[in-house]
Amino acid sequence: MLLENMLSQAKCTFPFSHLGVTFQNSNSLLVITAWLPHAEKVEVIDLSSDGPIGELTKSNDSYLFSGEFNVLTQPKAYSFKVTNGETEYQVIDPYQFQEHAYHAVHYVDHSPENIYQQLGAQLINLDVGLESPIQATRFAVFAPNASAVSLIGDFNYWDGSCLPMQKTDFGYWVLVVPGIKAGAKYKYQLKDAMGHELPHKADPVGFLAEQYPSHASIVYDHQEYNWNDSKWQRQPHKDKYQQAMSIYELHLGSWKKPGEESGKRFLSYRDLAVDLIAYIKDMGYTHIELLPVSEFPFDGSWGYQPVGLFSPTSRFGGPDDFKYFVDQCHQNEIGVIIDWVPAHFPEDGHGLARFDGTHIYEYEDPRKGWHPDWNSCIYDFGKDTVRQFLVGNALFWMDKYHIDGLRVDAVASMLYLDYSRDKGEWIPNVDGGNHNYEAISLLQWMNKAVYEKYPNGMTIAEESTSFSKVSRPVFEGGLGFGFKWNMGWMNDSLHYIAKDPAYRRYHHNEITFSMVYAFDESFILPISHDEVVHGKGSLLRKMPGDEWQQAANLRAYAGFMYAHPGKKLNFMGNEIGQAEEWNHDSSVNWHLLEFDKHRGIQSLYRDLNKIYVKYPALYELDHDHKGFEWIEHGNAQQSVLSVLRKSNDAKQKIYFVVNFTPVPYDNFKLGVQDLGEYQLLLSSDDEKYWGSAYNTQETYQGEGDAWNGQPYSISLSLPPLASLFILFKG
Repeated sequence: MLLENMLSQAKCTFPFSHLGVTFQNSNSLLVITAWLPHAEKVEVIDLSSDGPIGELTKSNDSYLFSGEFNVLTQPKAYSFKVTNGETEYQVIDPYQFQEHAYHAVHYVDHSPENIYQQLGAQLINLDVGLESPIQATRFAVFAPNASAVSLIGDFNYWDGSCLPMQKTDFGYWVLVVPGIKAGAKYKYQLKDAMGHELPHKADPVGFLAEQYPSHASIVYDHQEYNWNDSKWQRQPHKDKYQQAMSIYELHLGSWKKPGEESGKRFLSYRDLAVDLIAYIKDMGYTHIELLPVSEFPFDGSWGYQPVGLFSPTSRFGGPDDFKYFVDQCHQNEIGVIIDWVPAHFPEDGHGLARFDGTHIYEYEDPRKGWHPDWNSCIYDFGKDTVRQFLVGNALFWMDKYHIDGLRVDAVASMLYLDYSRDKGEWIPNVDGGNHNYEAISLLQWMNKAVYEKYPNGMTIAEESTSFSKVSRPVFEGGLGFGFKWNMGWMNDSLHYIAKDPAYRRYHHNEITFSMVYAFDESFILPISHDEVVHGKGSLLRKMPGDEWQQAANLRAYAGFMYAHPGKKLNFMGNEIGQAEEWNHDSSVNWHLLEFDKHRGIQSLYRDLNKIYVKYPALYELDHDHKGFEWIEHGNAQQSVLSVLRKSNDAKQKIYFVVNFTPVPYDNFKLGVQDLGEYQLLLSSDDEKYWGSAYNTQETYQGEGDAWNGQPYSISLSLPPLASLFILFKG
């Protein structure tokens, strides 16, 4: 194929072999060749002197220009002065910078961080010996099976014939283009191995993306933002297992909606930095957990069908705005956790699916590469390039956005080859089993990399089976996660609390069974978004009884959650007793706070957070059996539980009692370990929580009567459907 035809049809695989500077006659003759669509006249300008070198000659009726020059006139760098009709402009030839373009592939495979430090659109300065370096953008994309790749964007009218990229031996396509600055929109035009054009692709390592309909990638400068969270970043390493962790999970698009008069669909990252942070501080949460913020095309996926893993969604603002939000959280001592989704990705044309016409990111066989639950692709966890891509992405969020933790979605779907598949629909591993060894290895690598490079960071697994050692170190044979969501506790406790109190006595084991395995993993107790959507009803509406009993059940259950070993997570709306289940198109029903009931529930969650953070007995030994004792777990007849939580030094003791019936119990005896004074820290039946304000004492005196296997006891009035926290004062 003639060179002109290859270039005009965007089928040139090795443009550096044809364009830019070449030498002839034993390197005594300098040849400059340019491909400049729509140009009529081209003159070469020496950038050192800003003077002309000579004019290029047009080849036939094409837009291919070339000229021969004495090698002694070779400039350090040059530009073209292009005339097109009455228009004249100057452009620096990108094809003179082959060495700089290849720079990316020299380093990309050396470490996961190089994925985001070398690939994508990297703003660079070309130091070629001029007075000032040339500002340019280096583009690099992995597409090993493409026959041609062109850079298209608003800088070349999205014309795929203008800027062909160079294929390297490693399967990366590269090009350095001077003059492209932050804010420029771009995509890649690819031809598959047969030369067929594919849908225009967004950059897999793009740092910013435009919304529908273009989904274009946008060049972004990560050096622009000045962080102010050094105090947070430099804090000494703390054992997170012995720290309080009360997490507020939220969906940024529906936590609060802007007023109609604002003309905005969503609050921006900077809006949230004001409103959300003030709310989190007031409520006493220690962390927020954001549903996925990686760019995603469909609002209704809530972010769980990501396309741009390296781009915070531009729905709410730019990357600097998101950095500002995280920065402000840290300055207010709030940790930030994001959902990270390596389990699947959608088939949107601009995304990763069949990126170069082949399955370079996903498993080729649909029995491994297609997710039947979500109708989406599954990463090929066995390919080194994919593994590095994913581990690099995990590190990217910790590095560039100072994220404190990654909650990994749908881990079970990664671990099991037969997940949601019937017989004959999956491929066994080499040992004939159903474990995906490649995914297991990837997760171990990711966790090791995160904890080695970011000791104050953390990883959290949403893993819904009894897979062994999810939150145990890799050197112990574990997956290496710091924490695991306790789905068993969540399912059993919600099933129990939904029962009519009259029948709870027959299901008492459901509320106590979680303590059989409570210390097998490092658990977080989740009442997440998944439990208040798709017809499951809100947390309040899961509760039985009339209006008062529903609220009382919710308050008692909240107290039980904060007394149970494990860190805490609640989805937005739970804390105000929202009656409607979550709808991503609507705000949390903040208007409910006009009513005493909902203000009372909110006050309870606020106070639970405060006593939880204040008293180490409630969190220091969340993952150690030494911090927990049953006082009485077998009182099914009265549906009452009582436990003791202890601090690390065993000096602080908090007793917790919960009555899961609407019947109050006067002169209720509670076994205790010490004589002395006991103080009521919180009763969920308090009037300020919209409770019945049943006659509960503020203080108690330990007596010599042994009870519940303890040497002493206190006597109390136990309100209906209520939780009590009682501190031993000595």
